[in-house]
Amino acid sequence: VGRKSDIRLPNSDVQMIDAQGGTILPGLIDTHVHFIFDGVNFMAAMNTPFSLGYYQAIDPMRRTLEAGITTVRDAGGADLGMKQAVEQGLIAGPRMQISISILTITGGHGDGWLPSGSSLDIIPPTPGRPSGLCDGVDEVRKKVREVLRAGAEVIKVCSTGGVLSPTDHPEFTQFTPEELEVMVQEAAYRRGVKVMAHAQGAEGIKNAVRAGIHSIEHGIYVDDEAIELMLERGTFLVPTLLAPLAVLEAAESGGSMPEWGIRKSREVIEIHSENIGRAFKAGVKVAMGTDAGVMKHGTNLRELGLMCNVGLSPMDSIVATTKTAAECLGWEDKVGTLEPGKLADVIVTHTDPLANIRSLEDVDNIRLVVKDGRIVKNLM
Repeated sequence: VGRKSDIRLPNSDVQMIDAQGGTILPGLIDTHVHFIFDGVNFMAAMNTPFSLGYYQAIDPMRRTLEAGITTVRDAGGADLGMKQAVEQGLIAGPRMQISISILTITGGHGDGWLPSGSSLDIIPPTPGRPSGLCDGVDEVRKKVREVLRAGAEVIKVCSTGGVLSPTDHPEFTQFTPEELEVMVQEAAYRRGVKVMAHAQGAEGIKNAVRAGIHSIEHGIYVDDEAIELMLERGTFLVPTLLAPLAVLEAAESGGSMPEWGIRKSREVIEIHSENIGRAFKAGVKVAMGTDAGVMKHGTNLRELGLMCNVGLSPMDSIVATTKTAAECLGWEDKVGTLEPGKLADVIVTHTDPLANIRSLEDVDNIRLVVKDGRIVKNLM
């Protein structure tokens, strides 16, 4: 990548692409997606065979890649087979770091139990995706081992309740500090793996940070004490500002969104934006993540405009989607910037995103996508 006059081609077989008039960026990174669903539809989830769900993920993965996102962290749902299908070239999709299962307590966010006694799990256990339910230090330790055995590269845990769960609230805490510490210790000891935490309430955020968890997902009610702890520990924050907005948009368009999800989304949407803005202003490391799957895959880059709404500049939001996101994944030696020795993940946009960050929302403005040196989209 560079000026034509400065580039020496190693041989005549190398393809040169003229990007004049466009903007060249590193391949983009979304640190929080769920490929196993594509817009939350609880009724559809109840009637979908688990194997069909993997086939249904093929198109969302392709759309994500064509939107310029060459790397993702799947925060629950994708199993080792989905990752390997991309690596083997069987399907088109971003490079994936997978968590496979979501660890939660009985009755917590991720437990699909309903007052009727039935269960509504939108990410149910399968042969390659263990149940994430665990209670107590011993069960937690074993569950981490099970998920690592299944191929997880990061452990996903819910340290609080959430918006899209029927029996809890975002401010409810889940897991004791001791249980969270065991997760971090076991993951690091067994495989050198980090832990990411769905953490929305202030106490659950602080419990997670004190336990040594690497990234806080959502961070809706992050308070001043939590911000100070995150600054001290170097903890990443993945805002997913698009998620509650997507729930409300789905409800307005007639989607099958449950009342409790709509109610809680309305409750959190303003305080979420306010607190993420405060955390960024204080210096917390923000990595872009969307919770895609709650909204349609391929619309991920709407998140950048929302980050700018809470105080990030267009350049800040791009850095959060490239360099900082790569650091959050621990893959900064491979992706996130355009440097010699890194993987050749490059995109070219038709517009200048620094002048109009929302131009990235239109996938037709993403004219070229190169992943690991291979052209996967070319509208040049």
